[in-house]
Amino acid sequence: MRRKLIAGNWKMHGALTSNAQLLQSVLTGAGNLSAVEIAVCVPFPYLAQARSLLEGTNIAWGAQNLSEQPQGAFTGEVGAPMLNDFGCRYVIVGHSERRCFYGETDALIAEKFAAALANRISPILCVGETLEQRDSGQTIEVVSTQVNAVLERIGIAGFSGAVIAYEPVWAIGTGRTATSAQAQEVHASIRALLSKADSGIAGQLRILYGGSVKPSNASELFSMEDIDGGLIGGASLVAADFLAICQAAFSFR
Repeated sequence: MRRKLIAGNWKMHGALTSNAQLLQSVLTGAGNLSAVEIAVCVPFPYLAQARSLLEGTNIAWGAQNLSEQPQGAFTGEVGAPMLNDFGCRYVIVGHSERRCFYGETDALIAEKFAAALANRISPILCVGETLEQRDSGQTIEVVSTQVNAVLERIGIAGFSGAVIAYEPVWAIGTGRTATSAQAQEVHASIRALLSKADSGIAGQLRILYGGSVKPSNASELFSMEDIDGGLIGGASLVAADFLAICQAAFSFR
């Protein structure tokens, strides 16, 4: 049985005071949800605060990006060894906003994935198609290409310490959500792809769904066989909504 994972992606939101209120509310509400793994991926400036408030609790924390380089003359970048200094368990890799707005390629994302693993941080690899690609029937092809870029770089063994998040680009922050059947189809295809290399690793890999997940649709999504939790954007900034999604996952533990 794969343990459900609910990971919040705060994106570029937060302030010290509001962060403390949000995390305290989540901590209070998550006390009886230990069967579900809960994590928050916060902006770099708030990693120290997250560690201070969450260390020793049942909530993990992580970052939203990292450099493929460990250190050096790369102004403005943050390397995996730095994330280790803040106790990060997770780091998001290849989010569609990074691919779209900052031109991150499949090859670069594979390098970032490898850098995270080399520093004992679990990468959450984001994959997903645009609306145009879905409408033209390319969803499985696009997602398979994104997964294969990492598979070819690090091999199937690397996925034993990783997470994949299927996030259709057309559903991120739009209020639109893939149906549970649409999401399940893609999740199953990802697992089938990796099963060709190692069915054991593929069977244990957690594949999350992301894209306008909210309390009203979380239970239906999490009831699907190959949906192992969610990567939560906007709803992770509202404690009651985030906890309701965690509770939905708990129902399918």
